[in-house]
Amino acid sequence: MGFGARAHRTLFTVVALGVLVALATSAAGQAAETPRRGGVLLAVIGADPPSLDPHQESTFATLQLVAPLYSTLLQSDPYAYPKIIGDAATEWKISPDALTYTFKIRHGIKFHDGSPLTAADVKATDDKLIFPPDGVRSVRKGAYSVVASVDAPDASTVVFKLKHASASLLENLASPWNVIYPKKYLDKDPNYFMKNVVGSGPFKFKSYTRGSTFEGERNPDYFVKDRPFFISPETTVRAAAVRSGRAYIEFRDLPNAEVEAIKKQLGDKVVVQQTPMTGQFGIAINNTVKPFTDERVRKALTLGLDRYTAGRVLFPLTGLRDVGGLLRPGTEYAMADADLQKLPGFGKDIEKNRAEAKRLLAEAGYPNGLKVVLKNRNVKLPYQDFAVFAIQEWRKIGIEAEHRPLETAAWFADGRDTGSFELIIGPTVEASDDADVFLRRYTTGDTQNWGRFSDPGVDDLFSRQARALDPAERRKLILQFQKIVLEHAYYMPGLWWSRNVVHWAKVKNYVAPPNHYANQKLQDVWLSED
Repeated sequence: MGFGARAHRTLFTVVALGVLVALATSAAGQAAETPRRGGVLLAVIGADPPSLDPHQESTFATLQLVAPLYSTLLQSDPYAYPKIIGDAATEWKISPDALTYTFKIRHGIKFHDGSPLTAADVKATDDKLIFPPDGVRSVRKGAYSVVASVDAPDASTVVFKLKHASASLLENLASPWNVIYPKKYLDKDPNYFMKNVVGSGPFKFKSYTRGSTFEGERNPDYFVKDRPFFISPETTVRAAAVRSGRAYIEFRDLPNAEVEAIKKQLGDKVVVQQTPMTGQFGIAINNTVKPFTDERVRKALTLGLDRYTAGRVLFPLTGLRDVGGLLRPGTEYAMADADLQKLPGFGKDIEKNRAEAKRLLAEAGYPNGLKVVLKNRNVKLPYQDFAVFAIQEWRKIGIEAEHRPLETAAWFADGRDTGSFELIIGPTVEASDDADVFLRRYTTGDTQNWGRFSDPGVDDLFSRQARALDPAERRKLILQFQKIVLEHAYYMPGLWWSRNVVHWAKVKNYVAPPNHYANQKLQDVWLSED
């Protein structure tokens, strides 16, 4: 079993997966087929990773490369999102007061260096995530602020003690980003896994040459038996790679036009899984830099975007389509359309919105408009297409934006790490729809709060909703939270995403979840004969 990737630094990475699987669990519709061993699955990924450590990154470019090499404590069921099932954990219980979570660790799991995975490794991993030492970035530590301590009373037991009840701890622990590391390497260097991979997943690390190749091989000791894989490298543009058969799957997204061309050429040789995305593309506004310290300027920017036209224009090109607030439209805690349309930038009368935007700019001291710099990631789909649309829209209210695409690492550095930007394309894409996961980025000091704003009212509402175990009460608080963030234009949502997962029909038993983070271990995928 193994997998590999070859990257053209400015275009994409190609991952080749050789698969062999006899399934313990089978997706509906696949049961009549007999899984087989062997073959090479080629997949394409659209960027080079800033590092290989999922704890420190938040890009598909990292996770899609290394997820098959790791285990997590819990996971989303590959066939029944958003159900949570065990991975390294076999079972768990929650105390009556909801303040203690106890997990039992599966016996017999081995890391790829041959050492056993025990509760001590899980504790060391979660301590790194929740209580990172100086010099170690943990972009999701805010998701675990409820955790007071993590203990390992014996080799097979992990206990999480909470400060207060949590509405979403299990969802956070099931995040595919929370891969388990061997304690002995963390003890020597907590940043070790930025450049190295030692996991316990269905694939073992083989080699990585940045910008060129990433390869793995089958893990014969994987704790779920009969789950083999191996990968060999290949390079080409993503859609052309799928069309030519040099890649059998693209995990992230291909635009509708490319999908139709592939279907026209290959017919029933390919399968397209269309899914909504637990993610939207918007624009982070640096609230600490003038003139964006002025709420009137921020409101003008969001009023200047015609989101409803954008959905019609951009969907065929990018998959960006649905207008919504801070949570995915149609989900449990999303804002109703009628309430959303009362907020700046979401009304359907675009001429009225533009007139108000110009009035606010003049009132703020910019009667002739202003010039801004919009930084972006140099990934075309959908980053650059969305930016081009926004820039065209802003011109209609007198705002001239210079577009500056950056390499992935530089984009993260300027947006997340240093705040060296005025405006930056800043999507919110997560591995689940959970409100804690999505909304924590709008709280004071969170590592994902690229806009660097602080609102005590927002912080209070977030804390209260996180503790609210009654869904009706939680929904009320979450709606208030979203209203405040959008009324003050602390962040500028754009459009919610949908995606096309295109793969050859020979790729069996891959069920596309509503994001490109979950179900990336690929241990149940197999290739049929041509």
